[in-house]
Amino acid sequence: MSRYRKDPERIAALTPEQYRITQHSGTERPGTGEHLHNREPGIYVDIVSGEPLFASSDKYDAGCGWPSFTRPIAPAHVVETPDYSLGMIRTEVRSRDGDSHLGHVFPDGPRDRGGLRYCINSASLRFIHRDDMEAEGYGAWLDQVEDVT
Repeated sequence: MSRYRKDPERIAALTPEQYRITQHSGTERPGTGEHLHNREPGIYVDIVSGEPLFASSDKYDAGCGWPSFTRPIAPAHVVETPDYSLGMIRTEVRSRDGDSHLGHVFPDGPRDRGGLRYCINSASLRFIHRDDMEAEGYGAWLDQVEDVT
């Protein structure tokens, strides 16, 4: 059984924007997310369940207005499902245990890094700095975090 879960207390503590995005598949306005320009080393976890999702070393500036990553830190924690809303076909990205809407994945990422762009809402993420990862129980993921240039 996973130690991560959809935590009702964390859901109750979400801001209205975080709730709209994670629980109702919303999207934050481009260019407004708190993690968009974060260049610090660390990991991004689901704001609802705490499950590790993305590493700073896989983050890049896609110029799209949302934090973008080339891959999940732990693919098992990320669920991809077809999304037919808004009259287009996309692939939605959700956290496995928290069932939070994270964003979408597109096949237009850097070719030399796998070709994918995980376009993720900042409001669905909590950033944990590399210096705090061990204390917060994420020490097993330290080898996934590199200095960001």
